Amino acid sequence: MSKTKKNSEGKKSFEERLERLEELGDEIRKNDIPLDDAIKAFEEGIKLARTLEKDLEKIESLIEILMNGDEIPAAADEEDEASESARPELGLFDGGE
Repeated sequence: MSKTKKNSEGKKSFEERLERLEELGDEIRKNDIPLDDAIKAFEEGIKLARTLEKDLEKIESLIEILMNGDEIPAAADEEDEASESARPELGLFDGGE
């Protein structure tokens, strides 16, 4: 097993958890897996799927905020000092102008 990168809180990254979910799916599909092992893998997969779904909801909310031009919720007081000109320009759908 390869080394896993963890964020500052010790949690695995989204990509690592998604990869683990895929591994569990492959494991469950094996014909020779004992039922107890399949149930354990299924339980772990459900937990992972739920956390990944929550993360995706957070990401979708952030994207919606950015696309609507709303301010990103401040994580610290320094955000209050940011001016309109300091907001990032995404340029995703501006036709390359």
